[in-house]
Amino acid sequence: MGSGFITTKDGTEIFYKDWGPADGKAQPIVFHHGWPLSADDWDAQMLFFLHKGFRVIAHDRRGHGRSSQTETGNEMDTYAADMAELVAHLGLEGAIHVGHSTGGGEVARYVGTYGGNGRVSKAVLMGAVPPIMVKSEKNPGGLPLEVFDGFRAALAANRAQFYVDIPTGPFYGFNRPGAKISQGVIDNWWRQGMMGGTKAHYDCIKAFSETDFTEDLKKIEVPVLVLHGDDDQIVPFADSAPLSVKLLKNGILKVKEGFPHGMATTHPDIINADLLEFFNS
Repeated sequence: MGSGFITTKDGTEIFYKDWGPADGKAQPIVFHHGWPLSADDWDAQMLFFLHKGFRVIAHDRRGHGRSSQTETGNEMDTYAADMAELVAHLGLEGAIHVGHSTGGGEVARYVGTYGGNGRVSKAVLMGAVPPIMVKSEKNPGGLPLEVFDGFRAALAANRAQFYVDIPTGPFYGFNRPGAKISQGVIDNWWRQGMMGGTKAHYDCIKAFSETDFTEDLKKIEVPVLVLHGDDDQIVPFADSAPLSVKLLKNGILKVKEGFPHGMATTHPDIINADLLEFFNS
């Protein structure tokens, strides 16, 4: 136990952490991070649930963190396939999959595609991108394509500055009056982002904004907690969480009043308690 790498079918190295008892008796929880971060974004959850006796696992998505800086495969089908390979490598059964933001899309695609035969017991979509972010005739409440084109332009022009601007402003709600700003949190977001590959991060913007998870959500049989802050400035609440819950067979919506997108970092005590309650229910 500890950390390591697996090599996927296409030769990509995926970094992962795996802490806690692997005796088959401890409940495994797999954490899926957001764009453009890494497994380190789950520090507050990994430590908490490890101390509660769970087996906790988090990976760096391809092109992110310590994993290979991939040129190809930076889309949801491959992300989910990578996770299926990791789950098989670790021999996980009845795991709980928790996804934040882009990671929530990865969870929806993974559970919808590979989650049968007892591999998954529950899932959590936290500040997650499903059903689909981009505005269209079918999704009139979405964000215009121009928003994501702006992300791509800013990333291509000066990724280092862009990765200061996001956590300083909307990601953690640090641009709100009276917000308790943490420079360490901003610096850590930047550190995680800059570890990844710029091509993979550029491609991932399309993956998180234009992938339609409607059919994935409809296929999921296990209980799913949909946890979202109503002051989420990255994945606006109205066009995400309530729509996802309607598509899920067994979805539970929990709205966190005034909470930002990065609420697992800004309010770990509250979010960890919500997660623990759902895991034990």
